[in-house]
Amino acid sequence: MAIIGSIGTKTANHVYSQQQIKQIVQAIFDYPERKWERLLPVFDHAKIEKRQFAVDKEWLMQDHRFPERNELYIQHALSDSLDAIDACLNDPVFLKEKVPFEAIDMLIFVSSTGIATPSIDARIMNARPFRSDMRRMPLWGLGCAGGAMGLAHAKDWLAAHPDKTCLVICCEMCSLTFQKNDDRKSNLIGTALFGDGTSAVLLIGSNSPYSEHLQGCKPRICNSSTLTQKNSEDIMGWEITETGLKVIFSKSIPSLVQSVWKKHIFTFLKDNKLEMEKIHSFVAHPGGAKVLEAMEEVTNAGREKFRYSYKILAEHGNMSSTTVHFVLKKWMEAGVTPQEKSILSALGPGFSSELLLLEWN
Repeated sequence: MAIIGSIGTKTANHVYSQQQIKQIVQAIFDYPERKWERLLPVFDHAKIEKRQFAVDKEWLMQDHRFPERNELYIQHALSDSLDAIDACLNDPVFLKEKVPFEAIDMLIFVSSTGIATPSIDARIMNARPFRSDMRRMPLWGLGCAGGAMGLAHAKDWLAAHPDKTCLVICCEMCSLTFQKNDDRKSNLIGTALFGDGTSAVLLIGSNSPYSEHLQGCKPRICNSSTLTQKNSEDIMGWEITETGLKVIFSKSIPSLVQSVWKKHIFTFLKDNKLEMEKIHSFVAHPGGAKVLEAMEEVTNAGREKFRYSYKILAEHGNMSSTTVHFVLKKWMEAGVTPQEKSILSALGPGFSSELLLLEWN
């Protein structure tokens, strides 16, 4: 088992309401009136109130090539990751005393919105007094599923090293991928959904002495499962171009919740000898309002069990891999009764589904 001890988050500096973003898009794209009438409701139906971007609206309205975008990604990814880590290891709500940087044995860095070699985790390691023998695991290209997959990898590593600790960092700068010359509907949908954010999650092995630093009821990762639908690479992802990463985003994703995700979650429950009614809450990555609504329908659980997924979607939009950590933090802050069980869920390119069983103790 792995104990999730603390979560720190960092949001980007430029905050825009959904209406402001809609106005920016209208100023950029020269669509005929009939097409606007068909496309603009996407912004209103997204159930998003505001989002945070690493760049301002003037930047969004200019042309940029991939090297410029990627350099900004590296700068923001490093600074925001450090802020999230500092918050995670010093949070007085989750920790009785701070966890020192030297206590971290493994650092997993998850991202899909920029590239760096040396990877961002190496730069993080040099910017804070982490040990030079700390393990590093950069994970790239997992998209929205990355936050859940990073936790699953940490759980597996801590099962083999129960006296160790691990940090999982998710950092996404989706605004830096915006393509002002891409007038496809998928790009507009992405513009209506995605935001920027960074999270740091502290995981502690069951025999680690740092478990004594924790306070409050914590979720333990009891089990995890992954499912990748074969021959589904065109559902979501990136097309790499001279001007950067161009979004691939299929309208079929909500319907895949009704088929692929439904099969996965019921199999997962059966394998863990659980019934849907016994699940206290769903820590679901909010890929979009339609995705969450499809999950509600599959589980027949009611909106209350998804409440923080909707709250994070409204306040931050879809921040790709990071978002599910923001949702989990809300559940941890609210407090869950000991012995209750939750399911953490995220969908990503591949087409993949990741599920984790959490038990609160």
